[in-house]
Amino acid sequence: MPKHLDESTPHVHPLRDKKILCWAMYDWANSAYTTLLITVLVAYIQRVVFPVEDWGRTGAVIWAWGISLSMFLGAVLSPVVGAIADAQAAKRRWLAITALAGSAASILMGIVPPRMYVAVVGLFVFANLMLELSLGVYNGFLPEIASKKQMNSASAWGYGLGYLGGGIALAIAMMILQFGGHIGLPTTEIRLRFSLILMGSWWALFTLPALFVLRDRQSGGHVKTSFRQSLRASVADVSRTLRSLRSNLPLAFFLLSFLFYNDAVQTVISQASTFALQELSFPEAELMAVILMIQFLALPGSLVVGRCADWFGQKSTLLGCLMVWSSVLFLALMVHHKTGFWMLAVVIALVLGGTQSVSRSLMAIMIPTDQNAQYFGLFNLSGKATSFLGTFLFGAIVAGTGSSRWAIFGLLPLFVIGALLMSKVNVLPQQEQQASDV
Repeated sequence: MPKHLDESTPHVHPLRDKKILCWAMYDWANSAYTTLLITVLVAYIQRVVFPVEDWGRTGAVIWAWGISLSMFLGAVLSPVVGAIADAQAAKRRWLAITALAGSAASILMGIVPPRMYVAVVGLFVFANLMLELSLGVYNGFLPEIASKKQMNSASAWGYGLGYLGGGIALAIAMMILQFGGHIGLPTTEIRLRFSLILMGSWWALFTLPALFVLRDRQSGGHVKTSFRQSLRASVADVSRTLRSLRSNLPLAFFLLSFLFYNDAVQTVISQASTFALQELSFPEAELMAVILMIQFLALPGSLVVGRCADWFGQKSTLLGCLMVWSSVLFLALMVHHKTGFWMLAVVIALVLGGTQSVSRSLMAIMIPTDQNAQYFGLFNLSGKATSFLGTFLFGAIVAGTGSSRWAIFGLLPLFVIGALLMSKVNVLPQQEQQASDV
């Protein structure tokens, strides 16, 4: 199986390639879940399933622990699932299993009565886990469908379409919450549950193009194995992959760097609402509008950053993005009005998708041949292994100082460590040239 497509293939716009377009549609599909997760689902669990007046802070604790548990399980299982997918040439099958199971769980969350809180929490954790597992095998398709010349732009379009799709889904959910009474949804509880059904249905529907079009590439000597054999082999493969990082220091430094700066990025996104509510007294409706704005600006932002990666190389572009993120944390100390928060949100939107897409494309050009899903499983592991660290640090600073402003600033060391490790990544000159030679 070739690691990348033939570089002699004429360059065309990524979305004119049916395989890349259908691949990118999975970003569009799952982004409805990730966007409504932090808007609709969090409100449903904390205000309907575990209302404060009946359960106190139980809903908030279960929300945090549920995400932590799913992240931990995803970090452990992603490399194993990726290795099995590679061993059986079954990335498409595993994408179908994980994506459709997660979307079904999301739909069931809206159908199951909120009084069945154990079932709701179980479905929530399961859906989040399925998303994490699906992303590892999904990312593993990128080196098989895009040439190195297309890698940056294909990855950027994937993230860009994801933010656009997530934004449209959020806009629809906002209209359901605002005008649901006109379509037979009389209460907030019913409107939230209907939005959860929308979340799962969107995820399932827009996953179908990828499942219909994408196919695993197989080498001529590939022999499919049983699930048990693949499982045993996957454990051994993961161990070998981890050991191989000792002889591939650039990739090891990149994964360590990603581990820190990605955790910081995700914590800023998940805790920015706390900053807005506590420090700037944002009303909920305006906060949702900020999130919607970020969703739509992230599309052109990811494309611009992707183009910068073509011109200047992935490593230099990533270091530039990390400098922007660090600057945002400094500026947050001086923001005392809503206008300043809106301006920072614009900056975040412009580098958010680009930081993620360039990270993915840099990983794609550094991995060994025929081990795409397996190494992207480790990429997913690196992104989730310390997913608790940023939020724990944020909460500890809030508990100690009572200020979410200083808590946001306290994430700066994660970006600094990530940037220092990234500076140690030695990307081969021919890799940078092939990635930027459009």
